[in-house]
Amino acid sequence: MTNDMPEQSSPLPPPVRRLPIVIGTVLVGALVGFAGIYGFGGLTRAGGDPACKATVDLARKIAPLAHGEVAAVTMATTGLKLPDLAFEDADGHPRKLSDWRGKTVLVNLWATWCVPCRKEMPALEGLQAKLQGPNFEVVAINIDTRDPEKPKDFLKANNLTRLGYFYDRKAEVFQDLKAAGRALGMPTSVLVDPKGCEIGTIAGPAEWDSEDAIKLIKAALSPAAATF
Repeated sequence: MTNDMPEQSSPLPPPVRRLPIVIGTVLVGALVGFAGIYGFGGLTRAGGDPACKATVDLARKIAPLAHGEVAAVTMATTGLKLPDLAFEDADGHPRKLSDWRGKTVLVNLWATWCVPCRKEMPALEGLQAKLQGPNFEVVAINIDTRDPEKPKDFLKANNLTRLGYFYDRKAEVFQDLKAAGRALGMPTSVLVDPKGCEIGTIAGPAEWDSEDAIKLIKAALSPAAATF
């Protein structure tokens, strides 16, 4: 930080007297920086949203399964209830993440201009085929902002018929997840529990239909049956 005050002609105080002031300035700066990242509420709510405490406990329990093909998944350590993402379905009807309350979902953001996204889609299709049911679903949200037919054509050309088509032409879902600190690039996937709390997040693609991924998600659905 620069000092814009005019120089004084008087000598500086002895160092021993300046030390507490310097330390105080550093501490204040550190607190301001901390508050800028977490908000002052974070000083008293370091554990995050209390409603998600059980989810954090679940994430901690199944964390050993985040290895191999899903080693890049970061398991939740602080309670985070995701924003109620708003988008549309294939018929143009408005949908929200809260429509899936009571079901664990893997929210995935993808776009046709994103090469890793395109490569990942068959694995998401495979995961949907293996685990879709009353307790789990893949919610893949397309964020192409130009040609709305292009992602539909991509899914059709690659015979990706099990994935529901959801889209947000304004890409606001990405901005909402970015504001929550959960979207740094594409693709982004967040495993969300039935209450809307984060279980784990990954920035980048994963082999979602692999044995490693299936074990991790099955453990999230039924932690009592998890084996490590």
